[in-house]
Amino acid sequence: MFSVAPPAALGISIPGRAAAAGHVEIVATDIRSFSSNKHKKTDDRPFGGGPGMVMMCQPLWDAVTATEAADPRAATRILFTPQGRTLSQSLVEELAAKPRLLLIAGHYEGIDERVIERLAPLEVSIGDYVLSGGELPAMVLIDAVVRLLPGVLGDLESNQQDSFSQVPETGQRLLDCPHYTKPREWEGLSIPDILLTGDHGKIAAWRLEQKLQRTRQRRPDLLA
Repeated sequence: MFSVAPPAALGISIPGRAAAAGHVEIVATDIRSFSSNKHKKTDDRPFGGGPGMVMMCQPLWDAVTATEAADPRAATRILFTPQGRTLSQSLVEELAAKPRLLLIAGHYEGIDERVIERLAPLEVSIGDYVLSGGELPAMVLIDAVVRLLPGVLGDLESNQQDSFSQVPETGQRLLDCPHYTKPREWEGLSIPDILLTGDHGKIAAWRLEQKLQRTRQRRPDLLA
């Protein structure tokens, strides 16, 4: 048996509720289970010298092929690496439409390049920094994808209003507008009067202008 319990963080909040409702199935595979080494090693010193350890080809290759064989649906292989395509909302939307994702979380100094070439995964980065391994990026991607699956969020429009989602009125990916709730006044600060008018057309126009204004101020690159 090569499956292990998924990280506890995936059992709470939206990913946990989605799994409990059957909207998504999350299976974790222990790469060490596929090591032919008696000590279950999955890494060794790099050829040519240098610091760190490198993940070996055989355990990772066998883990991927066995995991794929356990489910007839075609799997999109994803490897997390600082050298990959930066994760964005548009990429998350692409991946949410796939029938099955197989996430490869590397560790140590890196992975033997030969197995990467054979697996030919989509290489993804969650930012221009380095983490100890691919486990945290995998959980980030899972959370981002799961909330886009049909039936996961109670309000069908929730994910369509998020930052970086495409705004139908402009066709652009904008930051979200500010939000307010009770009380009307807090610490001398009041909510914008427009939100109390009950005029949904005017409120929608105000929210769109706020999205554009925030994006111009904070992420002008999105407008470009």
